[in-house]
Amino acid sequence: MKAVSGKYYFGGIHPKGQKSLASSSPLEVMPAVEKVAVSVLQSLGKPAIPCVEVGQAVKEGEIIAKADGAISSNVFASVAGVVESIAEDIGASGAAETFITIKSNGSGEKFTFPALGDPTPEEIKQRVCDCGIVGLGGAGFPTAVKVSPKTPVSALIVNGAECEPYLTCDHRLMVEKTDEIARGARLLAKALGVEQIIIGIETNKPDAIAAFEPYEDIKVVKLRKQYPMGGEKQLIYVTTGRKVGLGKLPADVGVVVQNVATCYAVCEAVELGKPLYERVLTVSGKAVAQPKNLWVKVGTPVSAIIDYCGGESSAPKKAVLGGPMTGVAIANYDQYTHKTTSAVLLLDEKEAAAKEPTPCLNCGMCADVCPMHLMPMNTAFYSAAGDYETAAKMGNVAYCIECGACEYICPAKRPLIQAIRKTKAELRKKGDK
Repeated sequence: MKAVSGKYYFGGIHPKGQKSLASSSPLEVMPAVEKVAVSVLQSLGKPAIPCVEVGQAVKEGEIIAKADGAISSNVFASVAGVVESIAEDIGASGAAETFITIKSNGSGEKFTFPALGDPTPEEIKQRVCDCGIVGLGGAGFPTAVKVSPKTPVSALIVNGAECEPYLTCDHRLMVEKTDEIARGARLLAKALGVEQIIIGIETNKPDAIAAFEPYEDIKVVKLRKQYPMGGEKQLIYVTTGRKVGLGKLPADVGVVVQNVATCYAVCEAVELGKPLYERVLTVSGKAVAQPKNLWVKVGTPVSAIIDYCGGESSAPKKAVLGGPMTGVAIANYDQYTHKTTSAVLLLDEKEAAAKEPTPCLNCGMCADVCPMHLMPMNTAFYSAAGDYETAAKMGNVAYCIECGACEYICPAKRPLIQAIRKTKAELRKKGDK
């Protein structure tokens, strides 16, 4: 279907894309490492509950931790081997997580569910749940919940924006695995009971746009190169014109949004019976020797990924798990990938631009670019004073999507996202929603 142009939305920024570092690197399978450490917290919500014991032999794809309720996801062994330990450690976010460490035995034995030929909507939903599929665009919301909305929907929007700088793994997936993504989208549409499928792709990916245009049942919408174009509410508006109000969900306006990588995972889960235990991620930045787009097993050490990409080309100023806008800076490479790890970035001093913050200038630029029409400076002011309730109220922090546009544009380099996340964390400790 011939691509059409999307609408314009308020706010946002236009950072340097830095896509060229890895955009031409085809998808490559990274060999399995000798040992993986798989966290039981692989999605938004509750961590899964371990269901294996130390010393137990497991197959690749075998369940090792069961979802604890609806807002959780099953966790699987990403290599065949023996469970070496089940222990708590500090994750990349700074919070404690339980990791199940598996030492590979080199057997390559795999577990898969039976393939589904012509599944019913309920069978698709159950398979998505069984295979532990989550949103692979970053948030990690359990997909089984999103395909079971409480209100009727009329459209599925596939998110191919990949608007964050450096990230190119979704781009490569769209170019190289177009048909699998389309089939996964059709399965999700069937589960939702909708016929309309829309895919939004930024104009800086003309080859991906061209790849989807031949599909008559998929409407291709060309998106302006603007960050955060891939935000759910922004994407819904520019592709359909529907506005999702504060405190509302996409289903409230009749749509569900899924990432292209999630669609691919759904295709594999239904057609091959493959659980989600590996994903594509981008390795990039000017401080890494060989930028790549890799298939990586969940629980792979970051150090092994960097070694596979030729190591450091120069001393990095900052290492980031995820994109530069929404990812988490890490102090060392002793971390492990999750289902939601979209990138490993090694940024040099110029890229990181790690300047010391200065006092707020009261310029209002953070509010000018906020796509959610919030006042980030208010949150930062009261958060710094330890008044988190007022910080949340004055900055409407509950509606922040943590895109990082405010901090990027701030001339004083104030840690605005850190203040927002701190406020949310403190209120969660008190039991606030």
